[in-house]
Amino acid sequence: MPINVLMPALSPTMEKGNLAKWLKKEGDPVKSGDVLAEIETDKATMEVEAVDEGVLAKILVAEGTADVPVNDLIAIIAEEGEDPASVGAGEAPKAETAKPALSKDPIAENATPGGGQMAYARVDAAPDGAKPAAASGEGTRVFASPLARRIAKQEGIDLNAVKGTGPRGRVIERDVRAAKAAPKPTAVTAPTAEAPKAATAPAAAPPKAAAPTGLSVDQVRGFYAKGTYEEVPLDGMRKTIAKRLTEAMQVAPHFYLTVDCELDALMALREQLNKSAGQTKDGKPLFKLSVNDFVIKAMGLALMRVPAANAVWAEDRILRFDNAEVGVAVAIDGGLFTPVIRRADQKTLSTISNEMKDFAARARAKKLKPEEYQGGVTSVSNLGMFGIKHFTAVINPPQSSILAVGSGEKRVVVRDGQPAVAQVMTATLSCDHRVLDGALGAELISAFKGLIENPMGMLV
Repeated sequence: MPINVLMPALSPTMEKGNLAKWLKKEGDPVKSGDVLAEIETDKATMEVEAVDEGVLAKILVAEGTADVPVNDLIAIIAEEGEDPASVGAGEAPKAETAKPALSKDPIAENATPGGGQMAYARVDAAPDGAKPAAASGEGTRVFASPLARRIAKQEGIDLNAVKGTGPRGRVIERDVRAAKAAPKPTAVTAPTAEAPKAATAPAAAPPKAAAPTGLSVDQVRGFYAKGTYEEVPLDGMRKTIAKRLTEAMQVAPHFYLTVDCELDALMALREQLNKSAGQTKDGKPLFKLSVNDFVIKAMGLALMRVPAANAVWAEDRILRFDNAEVGVAVAIDGGLFTPVIRRADQKTLSTISNEMKDFAARARAKKLKPEEYQGGVTSVSNLGMFGIKHFTAVINPPQSSILAVGSGEKRVVVRDGQPAVAQVMTATLSCDHRVLDGALGAELISAFKGLIENPMGMLV
């Protein structure tokens, strides 16, 4: 039977993608592991592999097409023994949607963390124009996103009773949350002949407060004379950054803690370690440590020394972690990535350094895999190389903190009651007050400061 090829969800937050390029053409044989297409998301360009064998019978979405909704039909594969010419583009199959192979994302079954698996649906032919039924348990299934299913299970909501508003009537997160917020019908007792009573109408749900919005495009244009500006359309990355960080400032109550860290001991140790680095066959050093490598390591160790801060907010609970995962902001043209150093507390400085160089190179080429920039408990944003002394950063959800690092510079300090000159770096920790109270945040940044000023503690 034919196999539907659907636009895959390459991350839990992905709603649309751009079909950048087809690497197979109609009539080409396809086997498991073959790269079918390149999909552009707001973050990266991913190669998508086939998980079944057959012939690519029909391409339904041309390469170069932008904003293709997740789970939209983009191609049809004919299985062995089927006539590819008989598979028509107009068929709207009645299907049971299969989970994408090798998906391990606990939130999104359709996400493909490796970035290489296509979402498929095995199909039977149905009349032209028919849609999959979001139906009951009589041999069929409700078409719902994995996140919607998880929330429905947690809240005890019957998906059969939820009207889907997603692609092709699919039940998505907002549908389940709307069903949860809807008033429950009040049970009505049948009136007796002696004392008839009117049924009580269910109370209307209180209206939700409208989310604050900015000025419209026409309102903004109205402030400026025509011909004095150029309009630059937003790409997917800029839209995502704007949406997520706006939500972060509205949802996560931020507070900020600032410390000055003396760097003299760290700079001396860094120089000593870099001189001791071995060389490759090409005569290049095996590693070259930066101050940022020490910052990442110190933040990872600080989280382990203050375990209550090694946590994130999760709606009705806090998730605490056994290892430190530290994201690092990497600026690219038009936006940024935040690849995550896993187990930063356990890795050597040289490992962190080489890993960050690889992440930065692939981030600028938009070749990072989703699992390499998702998650994390905290992040580091370093603008010191631009001469910035002090700034505050916006927390990247679902993380609970972010460290803003300024430049190291010579400053006058007091030692033993006497003025002295030291190299000093200012660092500011933004904290999510739902997870970290003031004292806990202070404990975390104090642990970080102690490690930066006594860097030998990062080597043992």
